[in-house]
Amino acid sequence: MPHADDSTGERIGRRIALARKARGLTQLQLAQRIPCSKSLIAQVERGHKPATPSLTAGAARALRVRLEQLTGQPYDDTPHCRVRDTIPAVQTSMLSWDVPDEQLPPRPFSELAADVAQASALGRKAQYVRLGQALPPLLDELTVACHSAEGDARERLYGLLAETYSGVTAIAYAVGLFDLRSQAMDRVQWAAHASHDPLRVGRTQWQRATLFLQAAAYDRGLRLLDRVRHDLGEDTAGMDAPALSVHGSVHLRSAVFAARAGNAATARAHLDTAADTARVLGHDSNHYGLEFGPTNVAIHRLAVAVELHDGAEIARLTRHTRLPTHTAPVRAGHWYLDAAKGWLDNGNRDKALAALQAARKAAPEQTRTHPQARETVQALLHLERYGKQSLSSLAAWIGIT
Repeated sequence: MPHADDSTGERIGRRIALARKARGLTQLQLAQRIPCSKSLIAQVERGHKPATPSLTAGAARALRVRLEQLTGQPYDDTPHCRVRDTIPAVQTSMLSWDVPDEQLPPRPFSELAADVAQASALGRKAQYVRLGQALPPLLDELTVACHSAEGDARERLYGLLAETYSGVTAIAYAVGLFDLRSQAMDRVQWAAHASHDPLRVGRTQWQRATLFLQAAAYDRGLRLLDRVRHDLGEDTAGMDAPALSVHGSVHLRSAVFAARAGNAATARAHLDTAADTARVLGHDSNHYGLEFGPTNVAIHRLAVAVELHDGAEIARLTRHTRLPTHTAPVRAGHWYLDAAKGWLDNGNRDKALAALQAARKAAPEQTRTHPQARETVQALLHLERYGKQSLSSLAAWIGIT
C-alpha cells in the first residue's frame, strides 16, 4: 500500500524542509518569516500535519521559491484525469488574442452565449478535461466576433470573452500552472474592461485577488478588495441581484484574506456582512459565475474556521450544515476538502477520510488535482500505523504511490 514517510519527496513538508535547508534557515527562522509557530513547521516537515495552502504560500514567499516548487505541481496525469493534455491548445488560442482567424465566420451572439454558458457549467462541475477541450475553439470564435463587431454588440461579446478566459484561470489553477493563470487573468481584466460592465470589472478584481493569496500578499489583496467595495458602496438596499452577488462575494473573499493574515475579528465581520447581503438577496444565485448566497456563506465560514484553527466552529458547521443538492460541485468539493483538513487537525481521522471520499464523489477532477487533498491523504497515511483499505485505495486513486 502507499506509505508516506520521510524517504519520499511527495510531501510538501519535505519540499519545505529541503528548501529551508538550502537557504540555511532553522525551523524557528522560517516560522518567524512566515509567520507561524516553530512546532507547526516541525509537524508539517515530518508529515504529522498537512501543509495548508496558506502555510505553503507563506513558506514559498519566505524561502523565495516558486509556489509550484513546494506543491510539486503540475502532477502527472492519470487515466482518471487528463487535464494537462488540454493545455497546449488552450495556450495557442490565448496567444492569438489579437490575431483573429479571418477564415472563421462569426456566429450569432445567442449561439456563442449558449456555448459560453455551457463552458461555465463545466467549470462549476469541476469537469476540467471537458472544459479544457471546449475552450480553444470558443476562444478562437469569440476573438473573431469581438474584432468584427461594433458598439453595444462588441461590448457584450467582450463580456463573453472575459467569462471564457475565466475558464482558463480555473484550469490553470487546477493543474498548478501559475504563470498561465496569471496570464489568463490579465486577459480576463482586458476583456472585462472592454465590456464596459462595471460589475464584471468588479467581479474580475474579486477573481484577481486570488493571485495575492497564492503570493501570501494578504495586505495587498485586501487593498484591492477594499477598492472594489468602495466602488460598489455598502447600501445593499439599493442593489439589484447581480450587484448583491458581487458585493457579498467580495466580503467572503475579504474574510479569507483576513483569516490568513490572522485577523479573526475582521474575518468574522466580513462573513457577517456577507450573510446580511445573502439575506437581502434571499437565495443562492449564480450571477457572473459567483455562486453567491446563503450556501456559499456557509462554505466560507468553514474555510475561515479551518484557517483560524477554530475546532469548535469546524465541528458546529460540519454537524449542522447540509449542502443543498443544487450546490455547484466545485463549491461542494472545497467544502469537503476543508472539512477533511479541519477534522484531521482536531484528531478525527475517520471523519477526515469520510470528507475526502465525499470530495472525490462531489468533484473528482478537482480532488485529484488539489494539493490540499494530497496533503491530507499523506498525513493520514503517516498517522495510520496499519493502513485501511479505503485509505490506500483513495491514495492510489489520487496518485500517491
